[in-house]
Amino acid sequence: MSTGFSSSSCRFADYFVTCGLDTESGLEPDELSGENFEQSPLRRTFKSKVLAHYPENVEWNSFDQDAVGMLCMPKGLSFRTQTDIREPQFHSFIITREDGSRTYGFALTFFEEVTSKQICSAMQTLYHMHNAEQYDILHTPPTPRSPEDTRPTPQQLHAAPTLSRLQRFNSYDISRDTLYVSKCICLITPMAFAQACRRVLEQLHQAVTSPQPPPLPLESYVYNVLYEVPLPPVGRSLKFSGVYGPVVCQRPSTAELPLFDFPLQEVFELLGVENVLQLFTCALLEIQILLYSQHYQRLMTVAESITALMFPFQWQHVYVPILPASLLHFLDAPVPYLMGLHSNGQDDRTKLELPQEANLCFVDIDNHFIELPEDLPQFPNKLEFIQEISEVLLAFGISSEANPQCSEGQGKRRGFRSGDMASDKRNGNLAGSPLNSYLLRENQTIARLQALVKRTGVSLEKVRVSLSDDSKVQCDEEEMKMHQLNIRVREVFANRFTQMFSDYEVFVIQPSQDKESWFSNRDQMQNFDKASFLSDQPEPYLPFLSRFLETQMFASFIDSKILCHDDEDKEHTLRVFDSRVDKIRMLNVRTPTLRTSMYQKCTNIDEAGETAIEMRLCKIDHTALHPHLLDMKIGQGRYEPGFFPRLQSDVLSTGPTSNKWAKRSAPAQWRRKDRQKQHAEHLYLDNDQREVRTECKMKYKFTIFLKYIQEARNLGTTLRQPKLSNLSPSVIAQTNWKFVEGLLKECRNKTKRMLVEKMGREAVELGHGEVSITGVEENTLIASLCDLLERIWSHGLQVKQGKSALWSHLLHYQESKEKRDATPAGLGPPERRKSDAGCAMPPLKVSLIQDMRHIQNISEIKTDVGKARAWVRLSMEKKLLSRHLKQLLSDHELTKKLYKRYAFLRCDDEKEQFLYHLLSFNAVDYFCFTNVFTTIMIPYHLVIVPSKKLGGSMFTANPWVCVSGELAETGVLQVPKNTLEITFECQNLGKLTTVQMGHDNSGLYAKWLVECVMVRNGITGHTYKFPCGRWLGKGVDDGSLERILVGELVTNMENEDRMCRTPPMQQSPGMMRRFVTISPNSKPKLNTGQIQEGVGEAINGIVKHFHKPEKERGSLTLLLCGEYGLVWALEQVFQHGFKSPRLFKNVFIWDFLEKAQVYFESTEQSQMTQDENWHMRVRHFCHFMRAINSTTRNIGKDGKFQMLVCLGARDHLLHHWIALLAECPITAQMYEDMALLKDHSLVNSLIRVLQTLQEFNITLEASLVKGIGI
Repeated sequence: MSTGFSSSSCRFADYFVTCGLDTESGLEPDELSGENFEQSPLRRTFKSKVLAHYPENVEWNSFDQDAVGMLCMPKGLSFRTQTDIREPQFHSFIITREDGSRTYGFALTFFEEVTSKQICSAMQTLYHMHNAEQYDILHTPPTPRSPEDTRPTPQQLHAAPTLSRLQRFNSYDISRDTLYVSKCICLITPMAFAQACRRVLEQLHQAVTSPQPPPLPLESYVYNVLYEVPLPPVGRSLKFSGVYGPVVCQRPSTAELPLFDFPLQEVFELLGVENVLQLFTCALLEIQILLYSQHYQRLMTVAESITALMFPFQWQHVYVPILPASLLHFLDAPVPYLMGLHSNGQDDRTKLELPQEANLCFVDIDNHFIELPEDLPQFPNKLEFIQEISEVLLAFGISSEANPQCSEGQGKRRGFRSGDMASDKRNGNLAGSPLNSYLLRENQTIARLQALVKRTGVSLEKVRVSLSDDSKVQCDEEEMKMHQLNIRVREVFANRFTQMFSDYEVFVIQPSQDKESWFSNRDQMQNFDKASFLSDQPEPYLPFLSRFLETQMFASFIDSKILCHDDEDKEHTLRVFDSRVDKIRMLNVRTPTLRTSMYQKCTNIDEAGETAIEMRLCKIDHTALHPHLLDMKIGQGRYEPGFFPRLQSDVLSTGPTSNKWAKRSAPAQWRRKDRQKQHAEHLYLDNDQREVRTECKMKYKFTIFLKYIQEARNLGTTLRQPKLSNLSPSVIAQTNWKFVEGLLKECRNKTKRMLVEKMGREAVELGHGEVSITGVEENTLIASLCDLLERIWSHGLQVKQGKSALWSHLLHYQESKEKRDATPAGLGPPERRKSDAGCAMPPLKVSLIQDMRHIQNISEIKTDVGKARAWVRLSMEKKLLSRHLKQLLSDHELTKKLYKRYAFLRCDDEKEQFLYHLLSFNAVDYFCFTNVFTTIMIPYHLVIVPSKKLGGSMFTANPWVCVSGELAETGVLQVPKNTLEITFECQNLGKLTTVQMGHDNSGLYAKWLVECVMVRNGITGHTYKFPCGRWLGKGVDDGSLERILVGELVTNMENEDRMCRTPPMQQSPGMMRRFVTISPNSKPKLNTGQIQEGVGEAINGIVKHFHKPEKERGSLTLLLCGEYGLVWALEQVFQHGFKSPRLFKNVFIWDFLEKAQVYFESTEQSQMTQDENWHMRVRHFCHFMRAINSTTRNIGKDGKFQMLVCLGARDHLLHHWIALLAECPITAQMYEDMALLKDHSLVNSLIRVLQTLQEFNITLEASLVKGIGI
């Protein structure tokens, strides 16, 4: 895909290059290619050289001899004999310059006979040496390791025949064999016209191999393509002459998708639809991608196809579709990359040692399978998308017959038969009719759409080639079909982004300052309102979109949008995309902002570029000058058949000086037409010139803009491609230093982004369920942090072990620590004595090794990558990530053993800054471990703390507890009465919310005053305090044998029982009630104003709870039943003006409510005339009272009142009940005249406040209403 070519070039090709064997320097082994010398000399590689290039240099694209030499022949020279296959091989390559612009190369490699006697003799000598070494190896007995090993091996028994076979079949005999060596001819071009370049090179090769010589010397054809063939203008086609036939190329218009000239059909046939989509998803999320194939052209085709399908987004990181063998160390790069690695076809994938695999997508093209990183989100509407692509392929008669074996990140290869293709749901190659595909059977929406298509009479099984009979296409049918298929598939992909981002412009944050200020502060600026955009998206899209919005490619896309205010400034891809978005908006005028996950297929394929391409190829717009005889001396231009000659550099070094177009930026040379057409042609081509000038100007402006962006953002993407020309240690060291700086900067930006998100400054309510928000927050930001840590730990590794470099380092540390420790490691905190139970629970011992063991004991986590991520999440939740990593890196000997000197982890200053940035996470509370690993077993430790004054030393009953959390509850657990402690293991409860506790009332002294209950999570160390401050027992307090306690997370300050001047946030919920019931005379005197304020604060807390984003909401149970919650506030209402009971006689609110119930029931029976609403409210009230009183639970009177308030709030009945009770005659009997319930204005005010709860859907925790069947 042409993303940014050299703007000064308007020639079709900049250079013509020949590479091969330099007979003067002889055979030089290519040591950097990594070949081992056990291979026979014919299978080894030798250094190739650039033999010639024409012209010497062009100002807009200086010739990089090392880079071109490496990429023309990436594996160096190859030798063959007459018995080997010697078919010419075509491949393309790309060179990306530092400013992001690209140069394309197209190379044809073929074999020529070696005529040099010295080279042939050298090869025979190498064979003699090789055969002698093989003979020695076969006759050298191995060192015996056991008595069994002394027996002769089959190799030794058959040494002689093996040697004879070696000499016969694996040798080169100068007298018998003909030796051939590889040679390469290459075109370096500013744009990727792959098919046209292939034809030019094949015809040039054919000219030297065919019996009949070409009409003109080869120099004429090379000169023509270098100097007399211009680039076709935008939206036009061009025909020029090859050696034996015309060559046609065409260029899309400004309204079409950018130029792409590689066959997508091949990609789908090699990988299958589903694998292509998975690879596409990895590329969009900027995951490291490594392509692997024996064929260089396959590497290039897959890489270019994936990046082309990304339209309108562009890959921003290292992009090397063909990685030369001498640059394999570059796989160590700790940045996102898309690279292609050549396979020799013999080594298995398992033998390929890669520096880092934690976040790698490995694509084995030849074997049709991919390995995906863990936790890869699905592309939105994946099944429907696969179906639509499959229909397009089937319409062209393409039914891939490859055998995809998609290993889900674990390298498992699954066997596959072609007969299984239609039924295998993992398979990316859909066979047969789309009507019978598995997607249709499993998706009703698609089935209905398919049925609709069928009713309209459209058949998807027939190949449609929309060419009229009278039009003659100027290219062959296969190439035409390739263009048509490419356009259709690319339109389907482009349509997905057009649909998903149809309203993206609304969320672009335009800068308020000038461009220079914006550039200088780019790191601190948010360019897109991500939270608001995500809140508009369908929930299934969130896992993918939340990660995609964090990528460099999306940020750069939005940056270009901000900088290009009008259409003239816009880069081509942005202009095309925006025009498509505008069309979508016009179609969706009814509900422009309504987001739906309903799949919308691409409808504009036929009206898109397909017709335009057909028109351009049927009616050629321009024809270049024909090749002609050059001013050459007599005898020049002759060559020996079968050999590509060294061309005459004097005639190819400079272009025509008389041609006006050569000095201008537009191809005005086409004006040389017939005199009759000259005037019209002038007008036509002036427009072309303007188009080309405008485009060159725009591309120049965009290149400057890209340079600004790269300098301003510099988030570890400073290296777009490895420097191919200089492999000195100093250059490698400088490259690695750039990596270190980039990693540190990325760490700083990531930690800042995560803290801002967590603290809620950027937060806007996302409008989805808790789980999806957890996914957005944790699986995006924390997963990206895990990825960054893996890349840091992978940088500069000495030897790779396992897929996760971080976990490998932790295992080494664990092993060395356990060896050093004389005592058994990680015993955890010492046992607490029973007398300690009265004080707060001591914190868990901080232990990196113990946290590792917790992760190792989780059977659900199978892989090293998963363990490393779980360990990072646990360390973040415990606020120990920076501390643990500092401890890990404090073992300097281990770090030196594992890492090279240039590694990030051995750069002391950067390492300290990195740990300092991670320390900032301690400022916020993460539950990223608890909320993700919801099914694991966790040990909990529970302690009941009795009152110190009235201690339960004589307590005889048997206590029990039931702990509830956001995810689950434990059920009833018996607690030993002698220790009042219990350790139990159960499935993750989540954040703890309530503890139900009670006893069985057995024994002589079954009265118990409990201060609080403490519960600690044994893995995360979170400790919760559940205040009580009430009696449990018959005949004391309110007679309750069980209570529901509401808890809150204890901070470290409270946990360590240090003195603190400010009171703790959470006091005992029942403290105020305790004063009322135990010693009535000490009742606090709250006036009506204070009570109203308390009710208002309680209601306000609930309202705020529901108006917060769900990810920021706390515990609703705490707001209802905790200190100063709704239950407490209404308790103050009913306590105000309550008539003082007789001495030592406790009267509770529940007593008043029961009397009111008796009155209402008698009134109902006496059929007193009241309106229907009154009767309805009375029936509700009495029904709830009866249900609570008839429960089997031994809750006391205050517990029953709490239950009534919670149920009334849930069912929005509280304000009705207050109105009923205020008018009830029982109130007059039991309350004084100054009581709040007797003041009509205050009661009306209270009712209005309680009515605000009606708009909220209050869901009660199960423990609050257990045993009530309402």
